[in-house]
Amino acid sequence: MDSRLAGRYSTSPLAPARLKRTIILGFKSLWLHRLRSLLTVLGIVFGVCSVIAMLAVGEGASFEAQEQIRRLGSNNIILKSVKPPDTGSTSSEQSYVIEYGLTYNDLERIRGTIPGVSVIVPNRVIRKRVWNATNRADAEVVGTVPWFPEMRRLNILEGRFFSDLEMETKKNVCVLSASVAPALFPFENPIGGRVRIDSDYYQVIGVTDVESTRPGLAKNEGSRAADSSSTDRIYIPLKTARARFGEVLRTRSSGSFNNEKVELHEATIQVHDQNDVEETALIIGDILGRYHKKKDFEIEVPLELLRSAEETARTFNILLGSIAAISLLVGGIGIMNIMLASVTERTREIGIRRALGAKHRDIITQFLIETVLLSATGGALGVLFGVTLPIAIGFFTDMRTIVTPDGPILAFSISAIVGIIFGIYPAVRAATMDPVEALRHE
Repeated sequence: MDSRLAGRYSTSPLAPARLKRTIILGFKSLWLHRLRSLLTVLGIVFGVCSVIAMLAVGEGASFEAQEQIRRLGSNNIILKSVKPPDTGSTSSEQSYVIEYGLTYNDLERIRGTIPGVSVIVPNRVIRKRVWNATNRADAEVVGTVPWFPEMRRLNILEGRFFSDLEMETKKNVCVLSASVAPALFPFENPIGGRVRIDSDYYQVIGVTDVESTRPGLAKNEGSRAADSSSTDRIYIPLKTARARFGEVLRTRSSGSFNNEKVELHEATIQVHDQNDVEETALIIGDILGRYHKKKDFEIEVPLELLRSAEETARTFNILLGSIAAISLLVGGIGIMNIMLASVTERTREIGIRRALGAKHRDIITQFLIETVLLSATGGALGVLFGVTLPIAIGFFTDMRTIVTPDGPILAFSISAIVGIIFGIYPAVRAATMDPVEALRHE
């Protein structure tokens, strides 16, 4: 017998010809109750849409956080000066100078004793008010070294960064971050202009991109200068900062003055081999611990932060997906409820089909296909809205969203499985009806 004829006359409900006829019958049955079918699939639509959208928002937030950590460098170790908690000034201590934090000698010891260290970038961070005529900006003045942009992956938007020569000769030059430049030079090009910090003038030689904030890195509330979460920055040569501002910083707090001596607020250590980063961080901690009586420093390893962020992202996505999947579960319950009502309404039809020779598996197949059609239609509409919604969120807000292929595939697959699971009971109930009782049903 020809294979097409074999398929046409096969008794199996899954034979292609019979399956096609059952699907068409299912479409017709659902089409007869269009409004009810539409309302039934709304639960699945919202469920699938929320799963995709929430995963996209979570993925976008995770990507932003991981990118910020990656910019710090996976081969880097960041050392920060931390004001010891027991050195808080009182009115009787106003005349004392509190000395703490990293020193130039610390960096020399690290450079001299750890062979894997390839680059060191020291920083001094001092909060100052910067002027250009009547234009003013409150910014962090960062004294650093010429190779700072390369280490911190900071883009130069205009002009250039200062050179070794300007560093050695303690030139009064500065580079503005893109967030500060418009405040000081609202109508003209800042390159070649001059800004005033305290009583000294600095020539602007470049504009950099805004340095990314660093989540979880700024923890010392006692030292505003060491708080690196701000992105309003002006970069000057480290030796210039040392010569102009000295090493003792005087800050005013609650009507009193605090004098703090901090040689370096921060230092970035680059390790040659990424596999040695965590071990090197432990060695640096031992070295610093020998020369610091109090815990006035902290060590942060971006590689560890990156791993932690990736793990947090996975947990966050699972949580978001689980919450959104609950709506799919509710949608599945709605489908089962409607299919049970449909079985009751079509009791006489089921009885006639059974009287004409339809078997249990034929009835089960028919109702299961109708259920899957409902859930698949809802899933397809949900994927369409779910892919569109993150685009709209990104368009109307600054929030970054990322739709990965896994999100729509996962959401649609779950919707189909939900349809099958919640369609089994109504289908079995329809198939197990007594044909005689079904025919008597009014």
